Amino acid sequence: MDKLKKVLSGQDGNDDLNVLQAASEATTLGWGTRLKAFIACFALGVVCSVLGSCLLWVPRNGLILFVVFYTFGNVASLLSTMFLMGPLKQVKRMCDKTRALATAIMITCLVLTLCAAFWWKNKGLALLFCVLQFLAFTWYGLSYIPFARDAVIKVFSAERVAASDFPRTPLLSVQTHDVQLLSSLTAAPQLARDPREQLEEALNSVDTLDSAL
Repeated sequence: MDKLKKVLSGQDGNDDLNVLQAASEATTLGWGTRLKAFIACFALGVVCSVLGSCLLWVPRNGLILFVVFYTFGNVASLLSTMFLMGPLKQVKRMCDKTRALATAIMITCLVLTLCAAFWWKNKGLALLFCVLQFLAFTWYGLSYIPFARDAVIKVFSAERVAASDFPRTPLLSVQTHDVQLLSSLTAAPQLARDPREQLEEALNSVDTLDSAL
């Protein structure tokens, strides 16, 4: 009977959510502890990313070290925000419709980067996944800033329009100049031919007058 009441009142489907919320509340840390954990985890991510960039120039295994440290740096930076929002809220925001695609690409590139570095042993592919990882992580981070994505889209669209319109103006002016030059060249013989025709007509009229006389 109690089960039926829960179903009719719509409370039965929230049992799993209540369990997760209870577990989250049971393990909730103080705000000061969460802030310290966030700073420490984020700093660790930045240090790993910078260290990986420095290790990129190491002979032979530099690229592998860069990929590994950069990937772990991004993972640490991503996990650091969970200390501020909580794991449940972080997962919900990551799976939001505005971030779902960026999150999926980012996690996929994180996994594929490590696979390319350790399993497939393909340095070029690992570097490609690392670049895609950076782009996805940047697009994911911009979703938390109001109107940031729209601003980036407008900037790139304006640059694309400017780049596409740039060669058209000189080409149009050159074509117009060529048409004007061609028309002037074709008109010049006609202007030069008119006095001769007038002279020939005058001579013909004189001959005709002589023959009549």
